[in-house]
Amino acid sequence: MQFLYKPLHYFQKRGYHVCQRIADRMGIRAKVVRTSFMYLTFATLGFGFALYLFLAFWIRIKDIVYTKRSSVFDL
Repeated sequence: MQFLYKPLHYFQKRGYHVCQRIADRMGIRAKVVRTSFMYLTFATLGFGFALYLFLAFWIRIKDIVYTKRSSVFDL
């Protein structure tokens, strides 16, 4: 059963990070954002999941582009 729990743990750890960052930005609890994505996915037959993947991609690109540099010489 370990081969099932390892990928599950990986996706839960990486997947909830998107909801956590959105919740931190909006100033609400992450649980509210997660349940909103679940309800949106069920209500729109998959649009919520597509939106979630788009936001995950956008956050990843933003992190790559806007890296914090400690000094001017890090360019």
